[in-house]
Amino acid sequence: MEGHFASYGSGLKTKGLTRSPSTQEFQSLTRKDAERAVHKELEKLKASCPKHELDVVCREFDGFLNLFKRFLEESSSGPAVDWGKISPPPKEAVLPYEDLEETDGDKARELLDKLVVVKLNGGLGTSMGCTGPKSIISVRNELTFLDLTVQQIEHLNKKYGCNVPLVLMNSFNTDEDTNKILMKYATFQVEIHSFMQSRYPRINKESLLPIAKDCCLDGDKISNWYPPGHGDIYESLYNSGLLDMFLRQGKEYIFLSNIDNQGATVDLNILNLLLKKGSKHEFLMEVTNKTRADVKGGTLIHYEDRLRLLEIAQVPKEHVDEFKSIAKFKIFNTNNLWMKLSAIKRVVEEKTLSMEIIVNNKTTDQGLNVIQLETAVGAAIRNFESPLGINVPRSRFLPVKKCQDMLLIMSNLYTLSSGLLIMSPLRQFRTTPIIKLGTHFDKVRDFSKRFASIPDILELDHLTVSGDVTFGKGVILKGTVIIIANHGDRIDIPSGAILENKIVSGNLRILDH
Repeated sequence: MEGHFASYGSGLKTKGLTRSPSTQEFQSLTRKDAERAVHKELEKLKASCPKHELDVVCREFDGFLNLFKRFLEESSSGPAVDWGKISPPPKEAVLPYEDLEETDGDKARELLDKLVVVKLNGGLGTSMGCTGPKSIISVRNELTFLDLTVQQIEHLNKKYGCNVPLVLMNSFNTDEDTNKILMKYATFQVEIHSFMQSRYPRINKESLLPIAKDCCLDGDKISNWYPPGHGDIYESLYNSGLLDMFLRQGKEYIFLSNIDNQGATVDLNILNLLLKKGSKHEFLMEVTNKTRADVKGGTLIHYEDRLRLLEIAQVPKEHVDEFKSIAKFKIFNTNNLWMKLSAIKRVVEEKTLSMEIIVNNKTTDQGLNVIQLETAVGAAIRNFESPLGINVPRSRFLPVKKCQDMLLIMSNLYTLSSGLLIMSPLRQFRTTPIIKLGTHFDKVRDFSKRFASIPDILELDHLTVSGDVTFGKGVILKGTVIIIANHGDRIDIPSGAILENKIVSGNLRILDH
């Protein structure tokens, strides 16, 4: 971590040197000074807070201060993970999905009545050129991520006569807009709840003090604050009162996923495994096999006799290539997680939650370097009893992070049924094609303008598009297709064109690939 405290420990990692008592004492005093300074600033911020918000703000600041103290301790004590102790998870720790028992449809209602579906809904659509929550971007047939999610849950409730509630974890960026939109689902057969995760103050990278001068979120002041990652769900769900409410209703597990992952649907076989008599699994993580596109994804490891989630941010620079290796770390975390409600209550109340801190470096619009201290929900796997990984089919990981991902789910590769995307039986291979679109396609508006209609990609393996390129109606892409418009040039793929294993260059020559 580059920052105010990293330098204090940097000279002490030299081979053969150990920290002297005076150095340890100096670092301890420095940490205490920093803690006191931050505590003083937080007290000033509290004084500016409206009375009706004070209880929530005090609770959030307590959470932030605990995270900040851990950050200071870890900054001075060196890496939290000893690379030499890391090994891939043992075979019994990650079950193949194919080995799960097929669930009898007659049991479905009994199983589903024990379940709550939670979607992470804190992100904005700004990276795709949209305003407001990412969940309200239209992705298929004018339906949004949220529409598709509600349709999926309603379908389950109607089909099996059960009551699976849907819960959204919003951030302060998405809460107001989302709650307005939820009103349109009032007549649906889905019980929908939402709660807001914490908001923490961004801190100046040099001074390590909050940059906010008051608790206001109006105008530009909103950039002084941030949602501290989805690892905040445990405390926030508990504080919302929803956790206790669901326990009183007899619910036992939550199924949590990112709202933009169109493959993250309720799976009865996994739920049956968890609810089987004698099952002790409090935490289940869906993983899937790595491809070259996933080398940066967090992976399950065995560390000090426990399953742990290892993120690339925790990896020492000299071991990054090893971390990315598909040979050693074959799986990655899809962030589809199943957790026992009573276990969440226990770890929160007993204060045994410990998740690795992610230091997210940012620069404000004013050019100020700040850091955000965050945690990831999957990192809590080490705090639960009998955790388990399930190696699921790739179809359960279909996220939309960029517009190029939308091309997949809008295409004839999938059909839509009750909010579920189902891969076409006409696709010869069960894998999805690799699609890489250049910066001209980054924003949803530009993406839409560049396709008169979405191409037929049933037989596509790989598509790369770079530069100013447009597609006419009824284009068919097969095999490997590479289209590169040089700077200043434009390529218009004509309507009805069939490109199979072709390279289309800036001067419109079409070459066999």
